[in-house]
Amino acid sequence: MEKTKKTAKELIQDYDGPHLRIMEVCGTHTHEIFRLGIRKLLPPQVELISGPGCPVCVTPVGYIDEAVMLALEHQAVICTFGDLIRVPGTKMSLSEARAKGARLQVVYTPLDAVVYAEEHPDTQVVFLAVGFETTTPSACLAVKKAMEKGLKNFSLLVANKTMPNAYQALKGSADAFLYPGHVHAITGTKDCKKMEEEGVSGVVAGFTARELLTALAVTLEKFKEGKPFFVNCYPRVVTDAGNPSAQALIDEVMEPCDSEWRGLGVIPGSGQKLKKEYASCDARMKFNLPKIEGRSNPACRCGDVLQGKCRPSDCKVFGKGCTPQHPIGACMVSNEGACSAYYQYGLEE
Repeated sequence: MEKTKKTAKELIQDYDGPHLRIMEVCGTHTHEIFRLGIRKLLPPQVELISGPGCPVCVTPVGYIDEAVMLALEHQAVICTFGDLIRVPGTKMSLSEARAKGARLQVVYTPLDAVVYAEEHPDTQVVFLAVGFETTTPSACLAVKKAMEKGLKNFSLLVANKTMPNAYQALKGSADAFLYPGHVHAITGTKDCKKMEEEGVSGVVAGFTARELLTALAVTLEKFKEGKPFFVNCYPRVVTDAGNPSAQALIDEVMEPCDSEWRGLGVIPGSGQKLKKEYASCDARMKFNLPKIEGRSNPACRCGDVLQGKCRPSDCKVFGKGCTPQHPIGACMVSNEGACSAYYQYGLEE
């Protein structure tokens, strides 16, 4: 009689292999795994740790300070996604700056900021461009649209980041990566395959319950084989080539640069900046911003959380001085932040 194949859920629950640390690079994966109750299925020797895949969380304190300076000293209207407004800077958040007269405009896409600039020609408008390969194309498109329209009052404060060198910086932090599906929908799988060649294992995962269970089950089964592996567990969206049109748009408008990541420090070649042809839309150049070294609250352990060195609940201020209503660090603010996930779903272990 043929033996019945196990489901992904059964493979996870029945795992009897060695201790395994899996890094959820993507903050959305962290929240979905909590929300779906998948953590409760894991055997004790399988540990999920958080990584740096939350764009708001890895944005350094100095960037918030730059945005505050643009708003208060240069009277620019700051267009931004909602999460960034409450991220603490060295002295204040953008929300606190608003109480001092800063003008903020929450937008859903960078193109909304272009429309706002067109409708307010006498006002300098700065869009806060953060995020990974997933959101960078839309920021590039906004710059091209603004220049096509001849807008002189639109610019970006750029803090866009790329994942490959972050993987390199973190490759000793976990036994396997749960790679972010939306990033690799843009970039393809070449970077993951390169990591496998260097001895680093991982799988690209989607975001539904079935996709996450499959990705975790594949990770556990492949790990037992004792050799590096890579599997694309999100083939309905992620291809080997990725999205060539989005890649071409990024390459046209931006170029690599060194970039500071909260908790990880400066990672060479992990950031993006506007090419000289688009320098008129670079807020740092337009407003001649000084170099700002931000200082985070020493009580906050966001940096350690983003490197998988500790759980959010290991931080002394977690759930006490630091809550979503009164955040001390960025990881408690963002909807993709690990601290907000731990707080929202009540994990205190």
